[in-house]
Amino acid sequence: MSIETGKINVQTENIFPIIKKFLYSDHEIFLRELVSNAVDATKKLQGLAQLGEAKGDIGDLTIQISIDKEKNTLTIADKGLGMTADEVKKYINQIAFSSAGEFVEKLKNTDSNAIIGHFGLGFYSAFMVAEKVEIFTKSYKDEPAVKWTCDGSTEFTLEEIEKTDRGSEIVLYIADDSKEFLEEHRIKTLLNKYCKFLPIPIQFGDKYQSDEDKKAEKPVEANIINNPNPVWTKTPASLTDEDYKNFYRELYPMNFDEPLFWIHLNVDYPFNLTGILYFPKLKKNFEVQKDKIQLYSNQVFVTDNVGEIVPEYLTLLHGVIDSPDIPLNVSRSYLQSDGNVKKINQHISKKVSDKLQEIFKNDRPQFEDKWNDIGLFVKYGMISDEKFYERSNGFALFQTTEKAFYTFDELKEKITPNQTDKDGNLIVLYTSDDEEQHSYIHQAKEYGYEIVKLDTMIDNHFIQQLESKNEKVQFKRVDADIVSNLIAKDAAIESVLSKEQEEKLKILFENTVEKNKVDIELKPLSPTDAPIVITRNEFMRRMQEMQKMGGGSPFMFGNMEEKINLVVNTNHPINTKLLEEDAAHQEKHIKQLYDLALLSQNMLKGEALTKFVQRSFELI
Repeated sequence: MSIETGKINVQTENIFPIIKKFLYSDHEIFLRELVSNAVDATKKLQGLAQLGEAKGDIGDLTIQISIDKEKNTLTIADKGLGMTADEVKKYINQIAFSSAGEFVEKLKNTDSNAIIGHFGLGFYSAFMVAEKVEIFTKSYKDEPAVKWTCDGSTEFTLEEIEKTDRGSEIVLYIADDSKEFLEEHRIKTLLNKYCKFLPIPIQFGDKYQSDEDKKAEKPVEANIINNPNPVWTKTPASLTDEDYKNFYRELYPMNFDEPLFWIHLNVDYPFNLTGILYFPKLKKNFEVQKDKIQLYSNQVFVTDNVGEIVPEYLTLLHGVIDSPDIPLNVSRSYLQSDGNVKKINQHISKKVSDKLQEIFKNDRPQFEDKWNDIGLFVKYGMISDEKFYERSNGFALFQTTEKAFYTFDELKEKITPNQTDKDGNLIVLYTSDDEEQHSYIHQAKEYGYEIVKLDTMIDNHFIQQLESKNEKVQFKRVDADIVSNLIAKDAAIESVLSKEQEEKLKILFENTVEKNKVDIELKPLSPTDAPIVITRNEFMRRMQEMQKMGGGSPFMFGNMEEKINLVVNTNHPINTKLLEEDAAHQEKHIKQLYDLALLSQNMLKGEALTKFVQRSFELI
């Protein structure tokens, strides 16, 4: 039996230190690479068997992962097509680049996760965690089995061995700084992350009924860690709703909410794409919902950061996307520039809007019932993507405080007769909190106005977009002005006070309230309207709220203290009576009126609220 020695064909003596240095941040990726190689070898054998080139029964093809702590080894064993000595020389001993200088130069602008594979380093990722690697392999061809050994230098040995079973065993002698990969829970976690849906069964240990059986080494069955036939690889016609829901629970075992509905993707031209996207119940803060879509390449997990493949607003969805057109090792720069990725991005967006349109058209009551869960997502998409806006404008809904739902066109048709101002502007009144703004809503309803609910964190941006796209349409929050001013009409009301009385009344309020925080305006309103009303400037409030969310310039609005508007109704009997009181009563009653107005805006807090309560008891 001859033993061959030689050097791996690279043009540098320090290739392994370079690999170790540049790949260390992603060193766990080695397991995905080695198991993926084992799957590839097995799938190729299956293909050769179908062509009749691999003779006989190919038998059980389960890939086995095992740990031996005494020997400090981690082994990945497959029953695939194996390698001959010549194939080991070709595929293992040659690394696909021309020089170390070129290698290092290319590394400068490459994500570490993209290095493996891009330079033919899938197998060599083993040396990120191993001080020595052995390969025991026998080809499906009638040729001798061989053993390849390398200690992390460019030196290797290759020798014939006795091995009767087809396939390859990769044995990693784990380095001292990587002992974590000899821990069962660590390997189990990585297999679950990267290999959960690989198409060949993968065994990691055995299942036991009890600890006693485990000590006695009496397993019940092999512990297969993956699902080789996940739902997205099957045809939609063969699946039930329960199949889709069960798969959702398999993906997100800690999410106890069922998905609202789903889309099964299945495209083979002009790119290959399969997958399932689920619409989850969204929370008000959608940030916690993101990064729940998993990207696979031929059932091998790649990443759950799919922002370049899926439009930003679709990252609120959950599910799986699988495309062999996206390499296993991808960099962000690759995704940004690749034509297929852009087509996939556009296709997914269209499929999502088509699905929503279908539900809206075929079962509007169901769509309305789910609107509070999906409305945030739809608005986010309309703000982010012009094409999505155009497709979604016909099914985006507005819910009123009366719990009725309208599309924007339906809403405009309904409110035009009563909510068009004297300049021809259509005024859409809305509330961001129907509890806090209840008194304003109540007053607006007495005028026959419809109020819609816009209470998500992105609604200020959504309003801005709608106003920019719809000429002579304005959105006003219901507490932005006194109700008679919200929609300006031609009719004017005369004041019962003389100019001298109005001036005296204004001075009384200026001397009592905080002048630097309040703009005081006297206005003749209906005697049945409130004696004083606090309103907040729509533009300033909207800009400040968008600034808090991250939009707009902090130098313009973020640090500017908001002034409130205090409207004094000169036709209310209370204000007429104030003019007749002594100074002490005037001050006390104005403070009480002012605090009541603040309270209606949920702006009375702390010491001011305590004083208001005490003063209320005194007045009673």
